[in-house]
Amino acid sequence: MSATILVVEDEPAICELVALNLKQAGHRHVVAGSAEQALVMMREGLPDMILLDWMLPGMSGVEFARRIKADARTRAIPIIMLTARGEEQDRITGLETGADDYVTKPFSPRELNARIKTVLRRLAPHVAGGTVEVMGLRLDSATHRVTGKDQPIKMGPTEFRLLHLLMTHPDRVYSRTQVLDQVWEGNVIVEDRTVDVHIRRLRRVLEATGHDRLIQTVRGVGYRFSAQMEG
Repeated sequence: MSATILVVEDEPAICELVALNLKQAGHRHVVAGSAEQALVMMREGLPDMILLDWMLPGMSGVEFARRIKADARTRAIPIIMLTARGEEQDRITGLETGADDYVTKPFSPRELNARIKTVLRRLAPHVAGGTVEVMGLRLDSATHRVTGKDQPIKMGPTEFRLLHLLMTHPDRVYSRTQVLDQVWEGNVIVEDRTVDVHIRRLRRVLEATGHDRLIQTVRGVGYRFSAQMEG
């Protein structure tokens, strides 16, 4: 599963290695050289995961992790700590701050990839065998089919990718910019309002089974998929 990963690391060589590894694994990434910069970037949009260096200039990685886990908006974002500190007590401290995993430097690209894949799988346990189902709406990414109350629902490839993004991240609010990055993946130049058009199309094809109400608008922010239907 592809993800947007925020790398918080001040060593250029490590950043370059991690960035190359993430790209080869099919992930998107953004880089912050400090915890303070990362906090500013996260005001604009939330990543799916954070790779976090323990030793950072200014605010430490541990303090940054504590802040992330104390904020309701960001606490669900998984964190993998990257650190040269390999002592057991250090690992315990990192995990107690809310980190989901701990990778000791130097690490191999294969090990980091495996850790990322494991945490992402944990992040989306509702996705099994490429299929996700909520309140009778079922999406099968392997066969590229969508059904609602056992009735087939036809939709275009863009609407399918949009629905897949929202269904596999329930209750997460996506801004238009984040949807463009995830669904169109930056391969074409499109405007933010294009997202609104495809949201309307997606709702239209879901109307017949009543599942259009699962696609909710968060005024001034963006869109989310919720298992709690709006009235």
